Amino acid sequence: MSKSERLFELLTFLRSRRFAVTAKELAASMEVSERTIYRDIQSLMLSGVPIEGEAGIGYMLKAGSHLPPLMFTEDEIVAIELGMRMVKAWSDKDLAKASDSASRKIQSILPDHLKQRIEDLPLIVPDFHNNSETSEKNGVVRQAIDAHRQLYIEYQKENKEKSQRKIAPLGLVFWGKQWTLVAWCELRDEYRNFRVDRITEIQPLNTYFETSEIKSLKHYLSQYK
Repeated sequence: MSKSERLFELLTFLRSRRFAVTAKELAASMEVSERTIYRDIQSLMLSGVPIEGEAGIGYMLKAGSHLPPLMFTEDEIVAIELGMRMVKAWSDKDLAKASDSASRKIQSILPDHLKQRIEDLPLIVPDFHNNSETSEKNGVVRQAIDAHRQLYIEYQKENKEKSQRKIAPLGLVFWGKQWTLVAWCELRDEYRNFRVDRITEIQPLNTYFETSEIKSLKHYLSQYK
């Protein structure tokens, strides 16, 4: 990796963090020595990049600073386009619409040869799922998650047994074929998973919930690491 590429990667890393990161962490992430990180930080600061911090404490971009838009490599553009096609195919209608809009905006500023590469991309993601009942339910769930709004659901298990639940929706997990809703079940007073395609009725309630250190998607996932 050339110095210019390394400086760009370092700047990208700093832009992605809201808190100070130590030279040791940066060195481990970029697979270089801490000495190299110190030199690169100095180079960025001398070129006018608004970095604050010091050795042993950590570095971060100054609050409120504005930097030029990021540039992507051709493979990164292809990866982004493929990701947006997957979102369009497997998410709810609102996210599919947003993905389509974002794709058009990106393509509008690409050079002709890269536009052609995107058009000829031999990676197909069929979007037949986007108009399914699961897609509609995903939209309701995602909005409830964003608003911390409780849901009433009627659920049918694999053995056809039915139940009614009041839940706090925490997250949606996609397994490549099925979506699973991770939620806090008020009836069981613990985490429960619900396959979205087995939810037969869903209704947002006029009650809301708060997450905590022991009641959140992050906490749920931490139990399986």
